[in-house]
Amino acid sequence: MEQKNRKVLLEEFKQIKTYMGVTQIRNKENGKLFLDSHSNLKNKWITLKMQLDMGRFANRELQKEWQQYGADAFEYEVLEQKEADEVTDIRWELKQLLKPWLEKVQPYGEKGYNKPPKA
Repeated sequence: MEQKNRKVLLEEFKQIKTYMGVTQIRNKENGKLFLDSHSNLKNKWITLKMQLDMGRFANRELQKEWQQYGADAFEYEVLEQKEADEVTDIRWELKQLLKPWLEKVQPYGEKGYNKPPKA
């Protein structure tokens, strides 16, 4: 019984779709944006908010403004998502998803928190 139950649960787990994609955090006070790509979008906003609340977010400028304006001044949006199950090189695929969004939105300097691409 235990072995059969495990097999059923494992099969059900395999059926759960995983999505990767591009996200945006927008500061509603000044309109600045932060774009990033993630290999698993499930609960990503919860994780990012926790990092920001704890003062441990990798982008220092966004972290500073999160502390200045507070969590309510920011909103999260998934800009694009793709099933991750069939991707063989996730890092490459994430770069390919993010690149056109960075080119389109240009979230650099006064417009955002991202670092501009190297020339």
